[in-house]
Order: sequence, then C-alpha cells, then structure tokens
Amino acid sequence: MFLRVGIDKGCGGALAPILEDGSFEYIPIPEDDPDSTESRTYKNTIGRSGRPFAYYLPKRISNIPLHYDPEFETFTYGDLKGKRKYLLKLDKDDLLVFYAGLTPFKNSIFDEALYIIGYFTINRIIDFNRLNKSETEVTSFLYNNNAHIKRSYNYHDLVIVVGDKTKSLLLDKAVLISSRKIDKRGRSYHAVSPEMEKQLGITGSIQRSIPPRLIKNEDNLINLRRILQI
Repeated sequence: MFLRVGIDKGCGGALAPILEDGSFEYIPIPEDDPDSTESRTYKNTIGRSGRPFAYYLPKRISNIPLHYDPEFETFTYGDLKGKRKYLLKLDKDDLLVFYAGLTPFKNSIFDEALYIIGYFTINRIIDFNRLNKSETEVTSFLYNNNAHIKRSYNYHDLVIVVGDKTKSLLLDKAVLISSRKIDKRGRSYHAVSPEMEKQLGITGSIQRSIPPRLIKNEDNLINLRRILQI
C-alpha cells in the first residue's frame, strides 16, 4: 500500500527539501490539535541535514508543533478518518510505502515531484475500537510516540499500524515515483511516472493518498522490493 505523507502546499504551505546528493528531509505536517503533548516544532527540530526544519519552511509556521505521523523511531502510523478502513486491510508482513512531495533545495538536479521516502513492514495492526479500557491504556502507553496518542481524546476509530523495527526504514535517498501531467483544464498534477507504471503496475494521479494504491501482482512486488533494496 502506498500513502502520501509529510508537509505539502495544502497542509503547511511548503514542500520538504531534496538535496543535491539525493538525500532529503522528511518533514511532518503541522499539528492542529491544541491539546497535543508534542513539544517538537519546526524551529526546534533538527533534521538529518543538521539544520532545523524551519530553515526550509515559511517563517510563519516555525513555532507550530509537528504531527509526526508516520514516525520512524518506534515505527508507527495512525489514522481515524479516511485511511482507517484501508489500514485495517493490511496484514502482518505487508509493505506500507510512504511517499512525499519534495522540492529541490539549491540544486537543479532534481524535479519538484513525489518521491518514495520510506516504508514499514507491518508487524501489528491495532484497532482501538476492539480494545477494552484496560487494553487501551496499555496500548496507548506502549505506542505513546505516535502523534495520535499524544492528542488528548478518546481513541474511538483510531487505527495504528506498527512496523517491524528490523524491516522498516526511512530511506537515505529519495526515489522518484511521479511525473507531471496536464488535466483537461490545463492544470498540472502528479501522476505515476512511466517507469514506475512499468515496474509497479500502478497508474494515474497520486496527488492524494485516498484511495491508496495497492500492489498485488507478485512480479510488481518483486520490483518494489528491489527498488526499496529489501
């Protein structure tokens, strides 16, 4: 399953950078829940490049907390709205692949496009609607690094997927997955690139995550694992 994540022009007003060597910053969307206990902001969070996230972003969002979802420390990702029903279809050992919009930072080598940035190999799927009060307390403690657990509400409809720590990864180098196409109104949008269509067997717009793209053909899955170097 492919899902788009990370800050974008519609949610945060900017794209994360891809650098000259192909490395990138995974920058989460802004946290919009005022009751979240998240203390990390774009200004105080240092990225893998050694610079704070705010260095790459509009000043107006510098002090906004981050909605770190997915997070690649304990490897969790959650949702309780549009993606809930899709996450529940995942099984143990399935691949959940994350892609994000990236824009070149001080280089002309890369295009502003959509890139694969990481993946989870699923270890566990947790539907909070199926947990009793005691189970909810234990589970929320175990996975308290997830952005949704940091919000102060009951966990009705929340689904969290947990990646196998030994088989999940935030990539070092981004992998291009899109090319620009023009719709009937003359507007530009991101679609699966011809190369990825051939390799993965998916087509069309990937501007949004819903509905997620699924790969079931074994040859395409082999190609995906090769692309991810797993």
